[in-house]
Amino acid sequence: MRPPLTDSFDRHIESVRVSITDRCNFRCKYCMPAEGLPWLQRTEVLSFEEIERLATILASMGVSHVRLTGGEPLVRRDVPDLIERLVKVPGLKDLALTTNGVALRTLAGPLVDAGLRRINVSLDSLDHSRFAEITRRDMLDRVLEGLEEAERYPELRPIKVNCVAMRGFTEPEVIAFAELARRKPYTVRFIEFMPLDADRTWRKEDVLTGAEIRAMIETVYPLVRVPAAASSTAERWAFADGTGEMGFINPVSEPFCSSCDRIRITAEGSLRTCLFSMEETDLRTPLRSGATDLEIEMLIRQAVQAKRMKHQIGEAGFVRSARSMSQIGG
Repeated sequence: MRPPLTDSFDRHIESVRVSITDRCNFRCKYCMPAEGLPWLQRTEVLSFEEIERLATILASMGVSHVRLTGGEPLVRRDVPDLIERLVKVPGLKDLALTTNGVALRTLAGPLVDAGLRRINVSLDSLDHSRFAEITRRDMLDRVLEGLEEAERYPELRPIKVNCVAMRGFTEPEVIAFAELARRKPYTVRFIEFMPLDADRTWRKEDVLTGAEIRAMIETVYPLVRVPAAASSTAERWAFADGTGEMGFINPVSEPFCSSCDRIRITAEGSLRTCLFSMEETDLRTPLRSGATDLEIEMLIRQAVQAKRMKHQIGEAGFVRSARSMSQIGG
């Protein structure tokens, strides 16, 4: 094992989000314009072999958690093959995937067979017309079918359902989502709306905070706090009667930057130390030009040393990233 990967604030980096495609079959308003974005060419996207190599280098430095993202990762062909590669990486303890759920009704089984054990499904509305409004696609039934298929595999736990919370949109469905968490084996999590929309219309006034949502739920279902790891992005709350669990991810109202242990790699192989980084480190070029593992390791260490203390959303001097969420990796 190599020396641990740490930044200048002595935060140990133990988790990496790896985007495997910038493409998506949805056009969610908080992420992408209706007509989409210029897509990367196939040769610009990291190969499975390159992703495996980076995961192996990172694992040698103590990065033990990998989450595959997109875009929508399941629009890329043969994702179970990548899962099979990654579960064999020495030192990798946890492999997860974030998806919009559309392809799960056919891929849940192959993903589990390949070794996947944790999954997050993005779902912003339980109402057909509102779902189509936010995603610009009429695919709610397919997502729900995908979730039901995932339920069939007890190895695939926990199943987390992520809902982006937006003021003026999410409030009518808060209790419905709470009830979903009570009747299904899902942990429903609300994520505060962040300034990563491609249309750049985000305003702080549009953020429906986790505290506000929790208060809505507690008017019907009392909640009790559940301990979570210091590096966890989510506050965990269980229903007081023991049936189900909720989560609240509050990067705007309650930033968790001081305990951040995450970095990100974009689909084209750029290392970002924060969702809101203004800097990126190109790893694809050295990967393809004969760099040794040690040389790539040193590039990663140098980039992580420059990781900023916090993202500064809502503060004076905050500068929005030029990239949208789909281009960075969710």
